[in-house]
Amino acid sequence: MDTDIHIYPQAAKMPKIVLLDPISEDGKNLLRNAAGIEFEDRIGLAGDDLKKCLTEFDGAVARSGVKITAAALEGNTRLKAIARAGVGVDNIDTKAATKQGIIVMNTPGGNTISTAEQTFALLLALSRNTAPAYQSLVEGRWDRKKFTGHQVADKTLGIVGMGRIGQVVAGYAKAFGMNVIAFDPFFTPQKAAGLGITLVNNFHELLPQIDYLTVHTPLTDETRGMFGKEELNIVKRGAKLINCARGGIYDLQTLVEGMETGKLGGVALDVYEEEPCTNHPLFGKPNVVCTPHLGASTEEAQSNVALEAVQLLIDYFTSGTIRQAVNFGTLDAKTLETHRGALSVAYRLGILSAQLGVGTITVCKLKFQGDVSQKDTSLLSNAFAAGLATASTHEDVSIVSAAPLLKERGVELIQEKTSETGDFSSLITAEVFGSSGRIKLAGTLFGNAMPRLVVVNDDRLESYLDGNLLFIQHKDKPGVIGSMGTVLGRAGTNINSMSVGRALPNPGGDAIAVLALDDSPKPATLKEIEAIEAIDKVYFAALPPADKSPAWMG
Repeated sequence: MDTDIHIYPQAAKMPKIVLLDPISEDGKNLLRNAAGIEFEDRIGLAGDDLKKCLTEFDGAVARSGVKITAAALEGNTRLKAIARAGVGVDNIDTKAATKQGIIVMNTPGGNTISTAEQTFALLLALSRNTAPAYQSLVEGRWDRKKFTGHQVADKTLGIVGMGRIGQVVAGYAKAFGMNVIAFDPFFTPQKAAGLGITLVNNFHELLPQIDYLTVHTPLTDETRGMFGKEELNIVKRGAKLINCARGGIYDLQTLVEGMETGKLGGVALDVYEEEPCTNHPLFGKPNVVCTPHLGASTEEAQSNVALEAVQLLIDYFTSGTIRQAVNFGTLDAKTLETHRGALSVAYRLGILSAQLGVGTITVCKLKFQGDVSQKDTSLLSNAFAAGLATASTHEDVSIVSAAPLLKERGVELIQEKTSETGDFSSLITAEVFGSSGRIKLAGTLFGNAMPRLVVVNDDRLESYLDGNLLFIQHKDKPGVIGSMGTVLGRAGTNINSMSVGRALPNPGGDAIAVLALDDSPKPATLKEIEAIEAIDKVYFAALPPADKSPAWMG
């Protein structure tokens, strides 16, 4: 459900756009031909010069060179939108932009092929010792035996992140006769089967099986240093690592150690924690191939991302259309006034759904019942998708980018609505199907601003939809609640509220307890609770505090 959002910017009569980095001539020609839009080149700015420049324009196009910091945006009341000609927005302080009401958009599709090709070029270069073999000829040596390599056919490639680039890399690998194993919490088994690849449940499960590893994820708190000393111990000896995504995903010292001990058979890097990078511990080492961030450096990619970035700004300033926003500053005041409560319920149901043990999610069925069915349910579905994606990827996924992200990975989002009311005047029900099971949740709004969870599967209850929530599936027997409370008490974890529900009024059957806790329980505490005889399953879910909303809600 890829719904464009329309917000009409209050810009000058003739919007002015600044190009902060060089872009292709194709992009400039598109701007020249856009009626009612002016543009200027202001390349290589930083500090106060950049800050002053940004106050003179309504929109900006950036690549990876300029650093748009919070200081550069402070006090800016004119700039309305930034388009990143590329995927990563590490060089743009999106939180500061959001605070200033500035929309940040990116171009994830323009450099897909080029980055995938660079990934596979590095994989092949590692396998066949291409760089050192050529250097030996330059130095006047002919040494075929020294550069004997390995064929990639029948080897196993591990891919972390099955977005656009990961999927293209998988296709290349299959064409070369490789086996492909992938990890992506959102990639469906059906989509994987269609590509002829094998999915695993977690990163560590992938490592012992692979000969090559490539990552195609953003750099977040979850992915930073994701290949470290523990992972080096798990991976098979001689594995080769490639990174064309973001510097820092592989821990640098671990790479050095792996190469020095021979545990790793090779490393290929196109990205670095600090760029430009001309001094690196791996430069010049045997079985290492490094390039200066060339993933998107093809004429085709540069043209594609420039055209896409410019078109994003043209669409925004001419029709108010927002596409591919990574922060989505705010919804307009009227939409927020009429939708805020329902948006919060849908968003929080999405966050909760991702944490209740259904495995890789394949289908999400949303039902809007009663008064809420008269609202913009496509917007509410997107809010649910944003919560689901945010909890699963540990990134701040916006209401604009969430639904396309799910679709790209094969997750089906279905909605239905009915004006008929049941026990509540408005009810949002989410039924989520995954590789490990199914969960049904229903939420409603108490008052004007109090989202509540009222159904878990077939069990009726009333629970908060914020903070630390412990879900305990159990038999409805005397003493069970006391036993779980005793365990939490011994662990020093305070219960601030509790709700117990069951499908039928008869005691002794299946029931569920939802406990709101002041702190996150330790894994050992959860295991101790789950060991209680009458308890079947325990899940912990962390939701935003009651007073915290995502950036796109203002």
